[in-house]
Amino acid sequence: MPIRKPPSKMARVLLNGDLGRRFVGKDIEIKVAARNVRHLYQLLDELYPGMGEVFAARSLAVAIDGDIVADAFLEPLEDDTEVCFLPAIRGG
Repeated sequence: MPIRKPPSKMARVLLNGDLGRRFVGKDIEIKVAARNVRHLYQLLDELYPGMGEVFAARSLAVAIDGDIVADAFLEPLEDDTEVCFLPAIRGG
């Protein structure tokens, strides 16, 4: 009998504002099977080429289930976790 993988956990990703308009043409919500934010970045760059460059520039903050998370790169994503990208706020 073949070994079955457990179903992938699907995070809800909001692509809105400049990010949504630039890569999709509008604000959308998509579901992505990602283990953590780093994996999410990779998958989004595959879906929307060039998006990885935006993430690499660190011009966006990451909100997970409504909370902005500093250093979110390895933050795990559970099923139905909401991920939103916001313009980063820089101190001066």
